[in-house]
Amino acid sequence: MANQMLYTSTLRITFETGVNEKGEPQLKRKSFSNIKNGATADDLFQTAQSLANLQTHALSEIARQDTSTISA
Repeated sequence: MANQMLYTSTLRITFETGVNEKGEPQLKRKSFSNIKNGATADDLFQTAQSLANLQTHALSEIARQDTSTISA
């Protein structure tokens, strides 16, 4: 049976910076790496909300990207 071990996590916050000539939203993403493996969704949500309050653009999305190693 294979084992999975969380290697690293990244918090990605996406902001809407405006719209293009077609009326589609333009997005800009900020990434924060080396997130603690034990950070909960609530922890990351509160952190992202706090960081978004310091920005001039509207918050569009909060995401967590995990990288794991898989071994036998």
